[in-house]
Amino acid sequence: MMKSWMKALAAITVLGGVLYSCSKDSKMWSWMVPETKDTTTAAQVTGYVFTPALEPASAANIQQLKVPAGFTVSKFADGVGKPRILLVSAAGNVYVSDREAGVVMMLKDANGDGAADSKQVVATIKQAHGLAIRNNKMYITGVREVYVADMKTDGTLGDPKMIISNLPDGGQHPNRTLAFGPDNKMYITVGSTCNACKEPNTMNATIVQANEDGSNVVVYAKGLRNTIGFGWHPQTGEMWGMDHGIDWLGDNEPPEEVNQIKQNANYGWPYIYGNGNYNPQPRPTGDTTYLQYRNLSTFPSLTYQGHSAPMQMAFYTASKFPAEYKNDAFIAMRGSWNRSSPVGYKVVRLHFENGKPTRFDDFLTGFLVNSNKAHFARPVGVAVHTDGSLLVSDDTNGVIYRVTHS
Repeated sequence: MMKSWMKALAAITVLGGVLYSCSKDSKMWSWMVPETKDTTTAAQVTGYVFTPALEPASAANIQQLKVPAGFTVSKFADGVGKPRILLVSAAGNVYVSDREAGVVMMLKDANGDGAADSKQVVATIKQAHGLAIRNNKMYITGVREVYVADMKTDGTLGDPKMIISNLPDGGQHPNRTLAFGPDNKMYITVGSTCNACKEPNTMNATIVQANEDGSNVVVYAKGLRNTIGFGWHPQTGEMWGMDHGIDWLGDNEPPEEVNQIKQNANYGWPYIYGNGNYNPQPRPTGDTTYLQYRNLSTFPSLTYQGHSAPMQMAFYTASKFPAEYKNDAFIAMRGSWNRSSPVGYKVVRLHFENGKPTRFDDFLTGFLVNSNKAHFARPVGVAVHTDGSLLVSDDTNGVIYRVTHS
């Protein structure tokens, strides 16, 4: 009896350095997550489902959108299906994936008035999502495949050729994204198949690296539940991404994570989240304790409001916005469904100082209306246009917004 009591006390003592590190509003939950499974695990969590109603992207709704002083929001395009990832070529052609339709579209603003005047399907690929351009070729991800197509002088694409076919099944997170790093390697995000579980395929919940031709696919970093948005800081060349936190741990837990992505690093999912907090279910397998797994995990450099659902990330390298925006990142927050009141539904600015992320500011807000009971956009894609404007896609009403500075 005494031995069991001492084990329980030891477990609670360890938790002192873990659970008390949570935000003040978590209130310790009434959780007890012991180091080993020979002591009872107990956690009480209140979960919600709240999805705001959908309203049209009317002129009145768009007019009340909020941006910092000096900025203006307008429609770049509408009637674009369910646009997801945005990409702008050096020629100023705008490409957007529609995963549901399985297409990549090209939008052109031929007269330069800030609105697209043509739309054309340039590729048809099942569940097309991630897009990248390199050496005058476009790379497109499906769920298990990566394709490459030659880019023609008019911006259209040649026949896509499959160069990777063995990415794992998508499950809960099938939305692959990809980009090329300063090392000329291809990086592909592979989300988890579940909310929180031990994955049977070691490629799930990772970012993988491959050669330009699709050869030598290897896991680059793991323990990443679903990192849609990522990129390299323009000055340091360091890789940064935002990971989606686990659902069903409460309104404010766990936070979304800003991670510096490093080769061979483990970012904790599914057992560790935030700054070393224990996820009560699932437990680490075998004889591994939470503390051991925590010690193997890389903690985030910065965190953000849980359930905001960070999507595409774009570093601002143009010169049309004020100088202080240079080399900061814009991130689309698609918005929550798993908390009592909605958060996200906006675009935020992530400040960097000396190459490191320091804080978030709201940049484009107002998509939640009717006292937060309705919305008219869930931002997904962000991209910097060659004219220096910022483009933002919404996959609910099929609109692409354009933010400019006067």
